Amino acid sequence: MRERAVSGTSEGPAPAADLDRPVVTESEIDTPPRTEPPARPPYRSVFTAAPLAMAVVDREGMVVSANDSLAALLGSAPDELAGSVAADLVDLTSDARAWHAYREVLRGRQSRLRCTRRLKHPDGHSLWVQVTVAPLPAEDRAVLMSVADISSRRELQARLRHLQMHDPVTRLPNRTLFFERLSAALEAESYEQSGTGRIGLCYLDLDGFKAINDTLGHRVGDRLLAAVAERLTRCADEAGHSRPSIPLVARLGGDEFAVLVEDSTGTEQLAELAESVLEAVQDPFDISGQRLSVSASIGVVERHAAGTTPTALMQAADTTLYWAKADGKSRWTLFDPERNAHRMTRQALASTLRPAIDRGEFRLEYQPLVGMEDDRLHGVEALIRWNHPQFGVLTPNRFIGLAEEDGSIVPLGRWVLRTACGQARRWQLDHPDEPPIFVSVNVAVRQVWDSDLVADVAETLAETGLAPHLLQLELTESAVMGSAGRPLQALKALSDMGVRIAIDDFGTGYSNLAYLSRLPVSVLKLDGTFVRGFQYDDRDSTATRPNPADEVVVEAMIQLAHRLGLTVTAECVETPAQATRLRRIGCDTGQGWLYSRPVPPDRISELLGTPGVQAGVGNP
Repeated sequence: MRERAVSGTSEGPAPAADLDRPVVTESEIDTPPRTEPPARPPYRSVFTAAPLAMAVVDREGMVVSANDSLAALLGSAPDELAGSVAADLVDLTSDARAWHAYREVLRGRQSRLRCTRRLKHPDGHSLWVQVTVAPLPAEDRAVLMSVADISSRRELQARLRHLQMHDPVTRLPNRTLFFERLSAALEAESYEQSGTGRIGLCYLDLDGFKAINDTLGHRVGDRLLAAVAERLTRCADEAGHSRPSIPLVARLGGDEFAVLVEDSTGTEQLAELAESVLEAVQDPFDISGQRLSVSASIGVVERHAAGTTPTALMQAADTTLYWAKADGKSRWTLFDPERNAHRMTRQALASTLRPAIDRGEFRLEYQPLVGMEDDRLHGVEALIRWNHPQFGVLTPNRFIGLAEEDGSIVPLGRWVLRTACGQARRWQLDHPDEPPIFVSVNVAVRQVWDSDLVADVAETLAETGLAPHLLQLELTESAVMGSAGRPLQALKALSDMGVRIAIDDFGTGYSNLAYLSRLPVSVLKLDGTFVRGFQYDDRDSTATRPNPADEVVVEAMIQLAHRLGLTVTAECVETPAQATRLRRIGCDTGQGWLYSRPVPPDRISELLGTPGVQAGVGNP
């Protein structure tokens, strides 16, 4: 009678519980030969001889048996491992996620676990292992744990990561590692459990580095960057002395560096760090036998970590660095929320300026120009207002500079010219019995350069029917005095057409008086700073009188203008005493709150036909 195999059949390995039993196969019994394939190698032999460290673990998590490779890896004997808690051998309990998955495999609810653990060898060194746990056949009621030593691979990965995360020139953390650290520092878990809950950043750029790099070459430039990095690291080490953590110094690219302060104690700490960095960088460097000098501009940001994002922090730092450079370089500047809000508003206005023209968001107000001798309305100055849907009514000083920068001053100027001339013509038609008043329109120099101002004026006058002598164009003193070439030709063409040319804010710039006599100018508008010196009242004996030289200077300018055949308008006339003195020294026209603030067109209509413009009659 043929006996059956004790430990298994040719169809599969013996159960794990039978590993220590003697193996008896059918080939050892006197039976006729069979044509079935030969049996697989004995389970026990493969398990013992395998180079991969393995252990059979029962469903309770206890080691049933371990091979020599696992014993050698863990610095123990195979017999000593039997009966041990398998999870303790490979440190599965310290990681909640790995521990949960391991128990799921033991219970048959999960097919496999693979994780990486760091183990401590009995001889003191550490090793990284990859642990894999997979179930054996159901009848075995056990799992197979394999442990692979991946220390060499981890070491290689660490070296590659270090190269990937550090700048090869300065050996500092690079942009990638910096943002990794910054993102981690801004996670709630990082600042809620301990620390100050604040974060600080010094973002610096070297002043004068490009010139050194371009003239002496990149090799010298790289050595200079490395030397700067050493000094920054020293500053960070000194700043981190007796503190929980040392600030992180990183090179973000080019000649830009960052010093990240986690758990900062306030702006004072960041200010001290920025000062030390400035002093360290300003000291000369000896590079390749040459003495080189650079400085740094630093943007400093310090704030609560809660609610801050890496992007927001870097935007604030970049903006503040720009302020430091704009303020003169070789300095540090602290982030100012109000200054930043103004900048953001400026950007928002710039982006909506051109569409606002098409949407009709602008309107004109008019301020009277009154004759000093007869107190009658002679003309008006058109002043633009922007009815912004978000920021309310904006005066020209908020957006004209932006319009000049992006070129939208050209279409905006055309609109102002067309609207003002049309309004002046309507006043003339509505009050045919009154002498017509002129309208004064401000013109930017860029309008002369970027458009055909002469053609625009001629077309507008033709369309509106306004006579040329009833249009006055105002340009600033610096613009007119520096006119040459095309601007000068345009001014002469406009003057020949009959249009009045006025110099606005006269006396605030550098006036080439000899050149003034050759310009096609008909009106000088004295800047308001001169007129404010006339504010005292003769009846007020307690008032502090200004230097009499102010009145002498104004009188001299008026006399000079009259000798050149020009008329003079005084701006910012606010009191009767000012008007009296200006009238006495020969000023022709006055403009200011004494007569009226800028008002809508219908209020100007009310002034037409009155015997004199009384003080404040045009005020709302």
